[in-house]
Amino acid sequence: MATEKPGSRHPDTGPVLSVADVHMVYPSGTRALRGVSLDIRPGTVHGLIGANGAGKSTLIKILSGAQTATAGTVCWRGEPVAWSSPSQALSHGMAAVHQHTPLVDTLTVLDNVFLGRRESARWDAGRRTGELAALCERIGYPLDPATPVGELSVGARQMISILQALARDPSVVLLDEPTAALSPAERDVLFRTVRRLRDQGTTFVYVSHFLDEILDLTDHLTVLRDGRVVVDAPTSDTTEERLVAAIVGERLGKVEEQPPAPAREQGGEPLLSVDRLASPQRFGPVTLAVRPGEVVGLAGLLGSGRTELLQAIFGADPAATGSVEVAGRRVRPGSPRHAVKRGLALVPEDRTRLGLLPEWEIWRNISLPYLRGSALRRFLVDPDEERRLADRAVAELGIAAPSVDAPVRELSGGNAQKVVFAKWVYGPARVFLLDEPSAGVDVGGKADIIQLIRRLADRGHAVLIAASEFEELLSACDRVLVMRRGRLVAERPSAGTDLHELTALASGL
Repeated sequence: MATEKPGSRHPDTGPVLSVADVHMVYPSGTRALRGVSLDIRPGTVHGLIGANGAGKSTLIKILSGAQTATAGTVCWRGEPVAWSSPSQALSHGMAAVHQHTPLVDTLTVLDNVFLGRRESARWDAGRRTGELAALCERIGYPLDPATPVGELSVGARQMISILQALARDPSVVLLDEPTAALSPAERDVLFRTVRRLRDQGTTFVYVSHFLDEILDLTDHLTVLRDGRVVVDAPTSDTTEERLVAAIVGERLGKVEEQPPAPAREQGGEPLLSVDRLASPQRFGPVTLAVRPGEVVGLAGLLGSGRTELLQAIFGADPAATGSVEVAGRRVRPGSPRHAVKRGLALVPEDRTRLGLLPEWEIWRNISLPYLRGSALRRFLVDPDEERRLADRAVAELGIAAPSVDAPVRELSGGNAQKVVFAKWVYGPARVFLLDEPSAGVDVGGKADIIQLIRRLADRGHAVLIAASEFEELLSACDRVLVMRRGRLVAERPSAGTDLHELTALASGL
């Protein structure tokens, strides 16, 4: 049970910000918000939480003026408003600090904090330096105004983003996943800052996947699920069990309807071995192993380091330390090309940017990793061989397309993801690293992808899947590793583990 904090009760004060029956429907027909209503009281930290796709980001965009709601009302100090831009919201006293606020590395701390401020003809550096010193003293975090931002830690950069917002003297600050990339020490600094400013009268809306943070820091919380408010209560009245149940909701039943991962024989030496792999300020050290015929899940929320870990295993992080081996053979650090030669394959989360060439035809996308193998005398590409490979992939993976000549951009999300798989399935890869393999894929496509993953394991491959949709991991994997704040914190067999347990472990409860 969370304890009451200073400033958490304002019985005689109306909300500084409120939304009433807000809906958001995108042109594609996607309904992101379905009648959301909530009040944010002055001088409080108001938590906003929910699973991926719950509507948190959409609501934050509407509150900050980045988007306009399809229907409903937003009120500022009791008066309806219709902000058309973040700058308009900021002019009224609403500032937003996003997880990746853009800063200019080559500019100093002073220049970044006041970036975008309209100045008089004569910019008074001395006056601005005094303002910055007062801001730093206010939050209890000293900074050298002359230091280039590129030399600072992730935590210091996040504090500069907050100082940027505070330099406008806002009444309300929206913090969207502010600790996703912070160390425990840096998180403590941020928490002290938020508490100090709250007690001075600043209001915060705090968005986080980490439930331990929500219970520790906030005065009031709102849980969104499928675009609706399912809990809106003082934090002190909310238990960990109620919070997890509210976030998961009926999704647990959907998982139980899915057939569990079939029992598979795994034996022998690990096919993938990772020993004390680490990357500064990103994750680690991490040690894990995956055996032939095994599917291992990597459960983690935003900022857990799951994507960064897969990239480092694939050799895409030149700063990573530690070792990666495939079948006992070392993978050269910082070299994806060498990782592929050793038998590693990476299916990235952002398939459009990193996994596909959308304007190219299906056959050309599928054959990209194997151009040397389908070339005549190793110099000229054999298009007939490329098409035969693509025809085989379309037939075996069930890719729905008029022909292999169709551009990938014309495919559905599920079929585009199958094309990414096809790039690797028909080559020498023995270890598959899958980052959110069913992201943006419909229910039918997800089932096909899970079956494909199981077939890879049945052939003796090793599969490591990173995902924030834990029900998919329970359906596809033999065991699940839980990652939080860059470290592995738990391991569970899929059989006998439920969504509530994984959510609690990944959230820090």
